[in-house]
Amino acid sequence: MSETDWENRVSNLLKAELKRKGITYSQLVEKLAEIGVEEKEANIKNKLSRGKFSAVFLLQSLSAIGCESLRVSDF
Repeated sequence: MSETDWENRVSNLLKAELKRKGITYSQLVEKLAEIGVEEKEANIKNKLSRGKFSAVFLLQSLSAIGCESLRVSDF
């Protein structure tokens, strides 16, 4: 797989978790703020559309939405 394929895979993983929990990007901004992470909705949209974001952002987002486990084999 190319790096772009991996970027798409991780972006789809986070998008799927947001959708599964019924959380919009706007709500993610609020949930991140609750754990002390300041993000703008536009920045989140850009990160997820490009698929380029840090592992720290991924873990912060998953934590903020209450995701306790992931199945990466599905992606």
